Amino acid sequence: MPKKSKNIEMITGDPKKAIVRLALPMMLSMLLIMLYNIADSIWVAGLGADALAAVGFITPLFMVLVGLGNGIGAGANSLIARFIGAGNIKQANNAGLHGILLAVVVSLIFTIIIETFMVPILQMMGAGSTIQYAMDYSYIIFGFLFIFVYSGVASAIFRSEGDMRRATIAIAVTAVMNIILDPVFIYVLNFGIAGAAWATVISATLSCLVMSYWIWGKKDMFLDLTPKNFNYSTKMITDNLQVAIPSTLESLVFSILAIIINSLLVLAADTTAVAVYTASMRIVQLSMIPLIGLGTAVLTVAGVAYGARNYTNLKTAHSYSIKLGFAISILLGAIMFIFSAQLAAMFSYTEASAQLSPQIAHAISVLSIFVLAIPHGMMSSMLFQGVGKGFYSLLITLLRSLILESVFAYIFCFIFGWGVTGIYAGVVFGCFVGGTVGYIWAKIFISRFKKFAKKETIPQES
Repeated sequence: MPKKSKNIEMITGDPKKAIVRLALPMMLSMLLIMLYNIADSIWVAGLGADALAAVGFITPLFMVLVGLGNGIGAGANSLIARFIGAGNIKQANNAGLHGILLAVVVSLIFTIIIETFMVPILQMMGAGSTIQYAMDYSYIIFGFLFIFVYSGVASAIFRSEGDMRRATIAIAVTAVMNIILDPVFIYVLNFGIAGAAWATVISATLSCLVMSYWIWGKKDMFLDLTPKNFNYSTKMITDNLQVAIPSTLESLVFSILAIIINSLLVLAADTTAVAVYTASMRIVQLSMIPLIGLGTAVLTVAGVAYGARNYTNLKTAHSYSIKLGFAISILLGAIMFIFSAQLAAMFSYTEASAQLSPQIAHAISVLSIFVLAIPHGMMSSMLFQGVGKGFYSLLITLLRSLILESVFAYIFCFIFGWGVTGIYAGVVFGCFVGGTVGYIWAKIFISRFKKFAKKETIPQES
């Protein structure tokens, strides 16, 4: 049986096996992405606290940038998976092509907007003395927005048909090349913080070229994305955006949250606290990789199950991913807590950043609990994205992050007087409470799906 048929057979079969087989390569992909993000921070840390803080101010905006590609990719992934589950391969092809069209149009629009308003955005965020570093880094990154958006969409298209091998290879190209190019551009060529941006752009471009060859050069995918299969449909665009917009807005929510947290840190301490939080969150994000991998797998498996109107697979995908997620989180949280000092040392290897080490270690030890608060909420959000209910996912994220995390961070820091530690504790507590609400909502949705599955319309278009 051809390998491409095995991929389809896998995502339409046992949801537990499908989640594991989809998640493991995605975990590797995310690990590589996070490693090169950490590499950016580690190499930039050598330039001093101001440079590292500048990356911290840009990171929320970069999350929006990546969120554009991931959002449109999630929309395409969900729609393609649902069409595959319904047996409509013609429209699965068309959905993939519409995803690429959206990537082109949206990236051009947002490039103009972000580049135009970059300085006032940074001033509003309170970049202060770090603003020149932030500008040197951001103008390059955001100037090549299309590269990152297209990369997210193309990778999602491979995932939607169960082809995790090539999705992983493409990301590996980006990660490995970025890790190699970072020190060259920053220190050897003496480009400073701009060198980190150029290394990221060049690495992502190589990945895009590889994926484009597989799609239009080699042409051995299950999906056929040749232009002849494109049939413009406003409904197709709308269906994609029903997941893409909420997914992208979720990234915006995370970015706004990061801006709020950075502002609270500056009020409670100074910009050094932002540098500390930036470094510690890199480690936290690294520990979240398995959960992101599981969530991405749930999106595809849930989409296929929903398209096929398979209640059992949908329920199993949700509950199994949460159980597995909690088991992994307990292990990773313990590792973060035990080795917090060693992890902090990665960001304090020069005289300019040495004084940050104890603060970073403390932040990591407190935030190690954060990973335990994530699984039930994240898997519920990804299930909603998979079945095309993107706004449900957005509402969960709004409650969990923008409202509860920021509110509890403020209360614990300023009302309870816990200072910077209170901000960390508020983020953890808010995440857990919001995730619990999302979990209950998902359980109610799955229960109702069982009753109405046969009545709902399977996604079809002529």
